[in-house]
Amino acid sequence: MVVRTGIWAAALALMAGSAMAEDQPRKMKVVTTFTVLADMAQQVAGDAAEVVSITKPGAEIHGYEPTPRDFVRSQDADLILRNGLDLEIWFEQFLSNLGDLPSVTLSDGITPIPVAAGAYQGKPNPHAWMGLDSAMTYIDNIATALSAHDPANAATYRANAAAYKARIQSEIGPLRDRIAALPEDRRWLVSCEGAFPYLARDFGLQELYLWPMNADRMGTPQQIRTVIDGVKARHIPTVFCESTVNTAPARQIARETGAAYGGVLYVDSLSAPDGPVPSYLDLLKKTAQTIADGLGAEGE
Repeated sequence: MVVRTGIWAAALALMAGSAMAEDQPRKMKVVTTFTVLADMAQQVAGDAAEVVSITKPGAEIHGYEPTPRDFVRSQDADLILRNGLDLEIWFEQFLSNLGDLPSVTLSDGITPIPVAAGAYQGKPNPHAWMGLDSAMTYIDNIATALSAHDPANAATYRANAAAYKARIQSEIGPLRDRIAALPEDRRWLVSCEGAFPYLARDFGLQELYLWPMNADRMGTPQQIRTVIDGVKARHIPTVFCESTVNTAPARQIARETGAAYGGVLYVDSLSAPDGPVPSYLDLLKKTAQTIADGLGAEGE
């Protein structure tokens, strides 16, 4: 990201214009790079820490450009949590302007799945939080990071993390089993972005998508034709698209192949509190439910 001097000048002006709060004991402040991580961290933190997301609900995070207000909201953080795997291409410059703040990469310990094609071919696919197994690593890393920086509340963080992991497993596990029970030739996930290799691995799905990463060219005629041919050849019944991108190419594929358009999948961002996916667990559940229903998995 090219940093414009005016951004940081504006941030300093916002800081100077803010009223100074009286000194008082405060909770540890944790800043995350996007809303999914913020909710995961808040579930582990409970009431023991304040968690803030740099990006807002509904934001497309790959090419995000921080604002002066983002800088102001983050400059008093005690800890920064990021995804890693080359997701936040804007983050290093942002972090360097914040000064000497500790940061933790939540995907550490996860074996990355490489991007299969496009400009990012061979680089790690960053959407590891979409894998049910990988989610457990994220939560463990969050608990470890919070405990290291706030040892007085370490027992709370560990207990919250254990309960959170159990809740995710109990609510998403049955949906995973429903999808995995489908005939193999129906277990195809067709999407706009190739954002689901970790979910596909855990749910026994194969992937077909229009573009590998949102930072690539999106929805070109060649991409659309390739997926149309793949859907027809494999008799794939349903296609989907992500919430933060234009769904028109996926709808075109559905029209030209006779496949159903199965609806929106949530990946990169939570919704507002009154929206369909206000939490990470809601995001996983809604996405898995949409896939299961679209591919014809029978309910229990």
